[in-house]
Amino acid sequence: KKYKIKLYLGGLIVLPAIFLFLPKDFFDNGETVCLSVSLFETTCHGCGLTRGIQHLIHLDLSSALKYNKLSVVVLPLVTFLWLKELRRLEVKLRKN
Repeated sequence: KKYKIKLYLGGLIVLPAIFLFLPKDFFDNGETVCLSVSLFETTCHGCGLTRGIQHLIHLDLSSALKYNKLSVVVLPLVTFLWLKELRRLEVKLRKN
């Protein structure tokens, strides 16, 4: 059980680091995976969020806002939840 927690914790630490090392325009090109665009040819509130957050991580605020204005709200929220989960796992590991 402790092994699974450590593996999960490692994944939580490595995944954000990958986004830091990827170039800011990594997700800018390619086909969309949004069902709203694919099926109904209309954008949704989540369209451009991944690209916006990737640009925001690299401190490119103007491009982030161009892709999706919600990225300035979503990134701090996701960061807070990520830190909360890291803390929860730390406490769980100390108990075991």
